[in-house]
Amino acid sequence: MRNDAPVAFVTGAGRGIGRAIARSLAAKGFRLVANDLASSPDLDATVADLRRDGADVAAVPGDIADLADHGRLVDAAWTAFGRIDCLVNNAGISVKTRGDIFDVSPESFDRLIGTNLRGPFFLTQTVARRMVDTSSPAFRSLITISSMNAEAASPDRAEYCISKIGLSMMSRVYALRLAAEGIHAYEIRPGVIRTDMTAVARERYDRMFAEGFAPIARWGEPDDVGAAVAALASGALAYTTGEVIHVDGGLSVAKL
Repeated sequence: MRNDAPVAFVTGAGRGIGRAIARSLAAKGFRLVANDLASSPDLDATVADLRRDGADVAAVPGDIADLADHGRLVDAAWTAFGRIDCLVNNAGISVKTRGDIFDVSPESFDRLIGTNLRGPFFLTQTVARRMVDTSSPAFRSLITISSMNAEAASPDRAEYCISKIGLSMMSRVYALRLAAEGIHAYEIRPGVIRTDMTAVARERYDRMFAEGFAPIARWGEPDDVGAAVAALASGALAYTTGEVIHVDGGLSVAKL
């Protein structure tokens, strides 16, 4: 791996979409800082897989919901390769239990917003400040993974939907703030992607796809999201910022 290769910091890289993103970035020649919870064995598996394929990767475990730990987390990520050219805000959680919006508790709301919105906002702030103060020859970007629930409401997981529309606005305001610094911000909205998070509704979605639920009548795969992230991070759309990229098989296309 070249010492001048771009560096990406991927949160929630232990499995699913995060692991696929890390894999796709490595295939594009990125050096990687992979993050997940310290208690997760998945992070070690991701790092081992990437290194077996020849990637230059450092593991930086930590909980993005813990704002007091952001300084250590970013210092460790920065120290690994001397800079960060791309931050991928991928880490997130789902609701513990789907149910009536009347039953959402403050504890459930705060837990989900803390991980899915508050954590990414302040982590992005910390990384962006360092990026502004450091020059780099690489294309620089902040890529946030939201969800089709940023626009499609699901009343049985209200707090999740609220967190995702918050991420959408977060990406836009960072795009405006950082464009003059040469840092681009993007939002990727996955549709129904085959992951552990969607496994609880697998039979339901199988049936819906069979009935024509989406124009592209199949499950989305984590690698579909990874490919989109890698294209944006490599500067394939360099004269854009603040854009929303749908990776949803056409679900977001309005139709009559």
